[in-house]
Amino acid sequence: MGFTLFQLPGDDESTLTCRTYVFADESHTLGNALKCIISRYEDVQFCGYTVPHPAEAKMHFRIQAHETPALEILKRGLKDLEKVCDHTINLFESEVKEYCKT
Repeated sequence: MGFTLFQLPGDDESTLTCRTYVFADESHTLGNALKCIISRYEDVQFCGYTVPHPAEAKMHFRIQAHETPALEILKRGLKDLEKVCDHTINLFESEVKEYCKT
């Protein structure tokens, strides 16, 4: 996965456990899937995203945690999402092959 990721301007005063990141060229597709994964982590207090305007190709993603640095949580979430996607693709391809045999 290749993402362009920025920290939100004005977010410099936040602690390591509370950050907003900006994903360039991303939208609700990544935002909602990633939010669903990360919001289940035990240390996460809040996880959410917004697409500021439909004409802008960017998505703001906010993570607030008790102790774990937000960047670590984001990296873990992206890896876990990749695993889910890989599993889904493998299962789909397997079922298509099985269907084509009949």
